[in-house]
Amino acid sequence: MAKNLILTPLSWIYKMAVTFRHRLFDWGVLKSERFDIPIICVGNITVGGTGKTPVTEMLVEHLRHNYRIALLSRGYGRRTSGYREAEVKTPFREVGDEPKQIKLKFPEITVAVCEKRSTGIRNIRSRHPEVNLIIMDDGFQHRYVEPKINVVLMDYSRPIQNDFMLPKGSLRDLPSALHRAHYVLVTKCPPTMNALDRRILIKVLNLYPYQRLYFTSMVTGAAVPLFPDAAPRKALRGGERVIAMAGVGNPAQFVENLSAKYEVVDRLIFRDHYPYRVRDMKMLETKLRNAPEGTLVVTTEKDAVKLTNRRSIPDRIVRSLYFEPIHVSFVDGDKYDFIKNIDKDVRKD
Repeated sequence: MAKNLILTPLSWIYKMAVTFRHRLFDWGVLKSERFDIPIICVGNITVGGTGKTPVTEMLVEHLRHNYRIALLSRGYGRRTSGYREAEVKTPFREVGDEPKQIKLKFPEITVAVCEKRSTGIRNIRSRHPEVNLIIMDDGFQHRYVEPKINVVLMDYSRPIQNDFMLPKGSLRDLPSALHRAHYVLVTKCPPTMNALDRRILIKVLNLYPYQRLYFTSMVTGAAVPLFPDAAPRKALRGGERVIAMAGVGNPAQFVENLSAKYEVVDRLIFRDHYPYRVRDMKMLETKLRNAPEGTLVVTTEKDAVKLTNRRSIPDRIVRSLYFEPIHVSFVDGDKYDFIKNIDKDVRKD
């Protein structure tokens, strides 16, 4: 009760500030800039954990065959500032964990970070004139750039209609801002979701005719070793004992999904974009030592990017460290309909 007495007025203040900022853009006091290149923005209305990175990777995977793509991100968690481009060997601390992950998966595309998105776009245009499509990660609230296409994600387990503004809830933007989305993806839908559940959510969202709605889930494969040459096996078998370790926006769902496949004997949870340190590895080593014999460590794909410096990781962890690959699955097989419509909108004058 005391906590709510503090957080509720703070949420009101935050809501008023966000509302006033939107009005400044709507009135033209603050300017949104358009560019002579198609820009797809992948964003959300809540803080973290909606699945932006897997959706962004899916877009890159399917559009890179027809376009020369550049990815632009703010680069959360990096220790640098200004415009930077990621290379395969660039430390994640210089560009952020998610841009580094995408560069490792798609080394042929330009991956850049810049806190000022318009500056980042201008740099991409001048340095890479061959680029003819920019995917902007997490820029929905930015508004200084007006994308051609806004793809907004909403976690099924955290519907925006029932949430509160920060810091009481997880809303970083007004639910009414959803009207600026061209595509709305409901992510992390449970396997038990049926047609009636979808119809109820469609009615609650009450989207406009120009908006397209898709339902998706996040599918994880069998955990694979981060260091295959040192691991006891190529992939984990169901029911094995594991320690869950994550520094992501919604770790509860990661642990829940892990528990459905393996026996989670312990967990080590950090904040989103957490940069692992030597003391964390020592803590994990202690947990492994105290766990039943044969226990392994499973982390997220995003966290794995931050743990590739083998020299700073104890040998016991090197042998035990696995991660779960993740990809987006569309309910009712709508994936290619989504890609087809995105491609059509990119080409549209």
